[in-house]
Amino acid sequence: MLDEARRRLEALGFSEHDARVLAAHFVDAERRGKRGHGLTRIDWLETLPAVRRDARPELVATEPGYQRWDGRGALGYLTLQEVCESQLADPPSPARLVVAARTFPTGVLGYWARLLAEGGLVCALTATSPLRLPHPSGGPPLAGTNPLAIGVPSSDGRPLVADVSMGRVTYGDVLSGAATAEELVPFGGEYAHKAFALAVGLQALVDALAGEAHGAVLVVARPQFDPVPGLRARAAGTRLPGDR
Repeated sequence: MLDEARRRLEALGFSEHDARVLAAHFVDAERRGKRGHGLTRIDWLETLPAVRRDARPELVATEPGYQRWDGRGALGYLTLQEVCESQLADPPSPARLVVAARTFPTGVLGYWARLLAEGGLVCALTATSPLRLPHPSGGPPLAGTNPLAIGVPSSDGRPLVADVSMGRVTYGDVLSGAATAEELVPFGGEYAHKAFALAVGLQALVDALAGEAHGAVLVVARPQFDPVPGLRARAAGTRLPGDR
């Protein structure tokens, strides 16, 4: 599966490195049951001839506790890969805010949170997408599905990774045929105002820091404590977020 995905991406004009990064993300999504973010995304990329295969993200500003990246036309997956690799190569002391402008699409944010957590870093990551979620009472779309992912490393080798989209379904579900566009509403039924509030809040947060052309905001830090093993003991075998 991985080799076939990589070959298809190279055939689309992506470099060997970029094809490997994208294929790893799509195959991981498939294996975790997130098919809307899996191999169907290669089909989607085949319909986007305007995508710049040679674009590279750039670190445009850095100071203690802060970095700003610009996707420069690269796919958001590739920008977040470079962002994460940069944090692992030069971990913050003790924490860092990372803003990535012009970064879309970003895929399964839990994938990036897991990458950082497996490297020993605590993180919270959010990203915006095209406006798709209306107010629960109706009206025009006011926010993207704007997922939020949290990764916490653990001394037992299994990080906790929580990843939640604010939509009842994702746009990937629509692309894969698992849902209709009409189902793109805030999750929660009669309590959908809570997901809507989070979606709007995250939209405004990212837009304020990264601009309105879709972006991502990451907070990453060195952990000071190790809460996950105790949580697993209390859960007594109950599946926790991010477990296979």
